[in-house]
Amino acid sequence: MDFSKNATERPEPVKAEVKGTIPNWLQGTLLRNGPGIFTVGETSYVHWFDGMSLITSFSFKDGEMTHRSRFLRSDTYNSNMSENRIVVSEMGTMAYPDPSKNFIVKAITFLNHTMPDFSDNGSSNIIKYGDDYYATAETNYIRKIDPVTLETQDKVDYMKYLPVNLAMSHPHYDKEGNAYNIGISIAEKGKTKYILFKVPAVSPKDKGKTVPALKNVEAIATVSCRSLFTPSYCHSIGFTDNYLIFVEQPFKLDILKMATAYMRGVNWASCTKFCPDENTLIHLIDKRTGKEVEMKFNTGPMVIYHHVNAFEDEDHVVFDAITYNDSKLYDMFYLKNLKDDAGSQSSEYSKPSFRRFALPVKSDKGVGVGENLVKLNYTTASAVKEKEGKCKCQSEVLCEGFELPRINYDFNGKKYKFAYGNIVDQSALSKQVAKFDTESRNMLYWNEENCWPSEPIFVPRPNGESEDDGVVLSSVINSNPGQSGFLVILDGKTFKEVARAYVNADLYKDMHGIFIPKGN
Repeated sequence: MDFSKNATERPEPVKAEVKGTIPNWLQGTLLRNGPGIFTVGETSYVHWFDGMSLITSFSFKDGEMTHRSRFLRSDTYNSNMSENRIVVSEMGTMAYPDPSKNFIVKAITFLNHTMPDFSDNGSSNIIKYGDDYYATAETNYIRKIDPVTLETQDKVDYMKYLPVNLAMSHPHYDKEGNAYNIGISIAEKGKTKYILFKVPAVSPKDKGKTVPALKNVEAIATVSCRSLFTPSYCHSIGFTDNYLIFVEQPFKLDILKMATAYMRGVNWASCTKFCPDENTLIHLIDKRTGKEVEMKFNTGPMVIYHHVNAFEDEDHVVFDAITYNDSKLYDMFYLKNLKDDAGSQSSEYSKPSFRRFALPVKSDKGVGVGENLVKLNYTTASAVKEKEGKCKCQSEVLCEGFELPRINYDFNGKKYKFAYGNIVDQSALSKQVAKFDTESRNMLYWNEENCWPSEPIFVPRPNGESEDDGVVLSSVINSNPGQSGFLVILDGKTFKEVARAYVNADLYKDMHGIFIPKGN
């Protein structure tokens, strides 16, 4: 498989060829986002995450499916295409001016990289703020898109509404339609801090008006960074009815090194560092007050990209996350390492663990130092009192080699049983999707020869009877000769194939996505 091949877009909807039966209740659109262009003219990106966004949609109506795809027409895309070379730098690839350009152009380019204006190439996920959908990566820019035609609309700068230089691409949503997310504010007024913010649902008075969704954004909590110039990288947060969980990990961005990276001829990604001799801090924030709970929690060094779910249970907050022992995952996705799976199979590959943490919320008064404050009988996760108001957490490993976790989102923030994800035990490139039972630890799998399935997304059946009553959707790259890519539909309970829809075109490796039910 060549993951560095440029994709071809297909902006007009094409009806897929369905084998099996798509359930009639499945009505809506699955949007997927990921890098799609890796070479422009004579220049190429060196990292898979840097590629320019391709948005793909799979729309379901009355047992049929249509497919379409379109490149995000970001400013980055437009600049690169008009120059016929990569002129906008990304995290893993620095763009240097055409050698024939004069000194002034080179000097300006250099200055622009000291305090960089980041790219608006939102190739990581599709998120919903208010009634609008946005393509996002992790810079301060997001791009509004039309969820039907996939056309690119407004460029939105978080900085106009909130002082965040970076904002993450995995918000949470509550039942009212409010979104919760986190951003990093770097050296603003001499402080570096993490800002947890809420983007409210559209108010009745704004319904039908073109009001920017971020206009009413509220900062609900700020957490000071433990060091001014090396904030922790954060990709997602945990969420329950009353709490937000932010893990401040010893995987950091070195801001001063980033400022000089261009001049030194290295990429920004090389300015991240993992500090294995530092603890991980777990911040538990009460949504109602915006304050951290009194108890302070820490655990050993680790790296988290994806939280799975979290819930409250008898004075505890339990959260599940996919963790790594180091920060090598990013390196697996340099395009030279993705060639024929070579790098991702190497001894460098670090396998993730699906871990459960338990945070006791109530006071530790009268509890002896060295005692475990966790009183839940279904987990061996512990929180041992180190001193007054301070706990050392040990997690419980539920399974290994599982990534891109998704759940029935109706159970988000609640006690749950099932997670759906990709099996990555041998390699960062997954050839299997799975359903994991967090209670029995049983795993059900789906795979097919020479096929690479995407992150699986669970869609609940309307008025479903149980947590796993629904279907799981995965976009599948098919490298069998003469066969097209397809979307597979699996039964949420049995994990057996219900139907597949061949799109009569290639599908491409992507990152994340969202299902939009009909009527939204």
